[in-house]
Amino acid sequence: MMNKYTAQEVIQYVEQEDVKFIRLAFCDVFGRQKNLAILPSELERAFSFGIPFDASAIPGFGGEVRSDLILHPDPATLSSLPWHPENGRVVRMFCSITHPDGTAFEGDCRAMLRRAVLDAEKAGLSFAFGAEMEFYLFKTDENGAPTKQPYDHAHYMDIAPEDKCEIVRREICLTLSQMGIQPECAHHEEGPGQNEIDFRYSDPLSAADNAITFRSVVKTIVARNGLSADFSPKPLADEAGNGMHINFSVRAADGTDHLPATIAGIMDKVRELTLFLNPVEESYRRLGSNKAPGYITWSSENRSQLIRIPAAPQEQYRAELRSPDPYANPYLAYALLIYAGLHGIENKLTLPESADVNLYTTDDETLRRYQHIPATLHESIAAARGSAFLRAHLPELILTAYTQR
Repeated sequence: MMNKYTAQEVIQYVEQEDVKFIRLAFCDVFGRQKNLAILPSELERAFSFGIPFDASAIPGFGGEVRSDLILHPDPATLSSLPWHPENGRVVRMFCSITHPDGTAFEGDCRAMLRRAVLDAEKAGLSFAFGAEMEFYLFKTDENGAPTKQPYDHAHYMDIAPEDKCEIVRREICLTLSQMGIQPECAHHEEGPGQNEIDFRYSDPLSAADNAITFRSVVKTIVARNGLSADFSPKPLADEAGNGMHINFSVRAADGTDHLPATIAGIMDKVRELTLFLNPVEESYRRLGSNKAPGYITWSSENRSQLIRIPAAPQEQYRAELRSPDPYANPYLAYALLIYAGLHGIENKLTLPESADVNLYTTDDETLRRYQHIPATLHESIAAARGSAFLRAHLPELILTAYTQR
């Protein structure tokens, strides 16, 4: 992978490395990756003027009205796709999106995250994120179609031969490393055929790009092994769901510890944010069981909570948000968490008392002390529609795409 290269250096790389196709990648408002492939002969035009495309069929991009948009590749995100042959190499760059007149497109979630980062920097703050991504491996039928038959029946952190997924996880991690993305650890999860791969925290934009790349790599490598990868929140009704736990930290230029106020801000706004962390009906079949939170609480080292502060050395001081699932758009999720954190810091919010109990086994009287996370998609949509906070930070196009369903 090439990091922080200029447009001219990308052009030289494409010439020297026998690159035949350049994928210009972007996401719809729900975080699903899309791309348009161009030939090397079009690369200079792409950097100078952008590449037009028809956005009318892209979910959340506004339909047939003003559907002509322009992709502008970001040279710093150039990455070779290692599963393609070295002769006739294929590379990928993430893009920003504008209207033909050069104005920013309101549905560009990557640009929204970039603005959130800049707003934090103006306040003397820098945020970092790292995701823990879970997914199931299922067998495919004789036609290659996905089934709901788990690839193995191993349990949490089992080893081979019970853990059949180990070889596939290793190939995924090696492929990510070739692309310049360093996984922190990988292991079998609780569910049959369920896996987790965690990432070291990084700046918000890189973390979101890596999350999108990760899903693409997993699906590609798994398919090459004759299997199917399932990132849905609750693939099997009686087994653990898939989470996308988000580790976050905040650093201030003056050294002030703003993590408690950041957590307080997220807890204050999480009901309004839940639609963007848990965007489908299936998300709510996961929450409240199998280590997925159901209440707006925090604690240290307690995995029954919405937010926990893990035991870690000072340089890794961070918090973990446990409610999101892999169907969340990481660009939107990270942007909204930054703004919620800024809300907590600017308003000097303080943390409520920690919930140092196991919320899955404690009594009903104790549970009545705590507020619920929205329990259904309908409840999440209602909370988002009534949110002045979201209207202050989200373009109407994105808010409408999520709430008018």
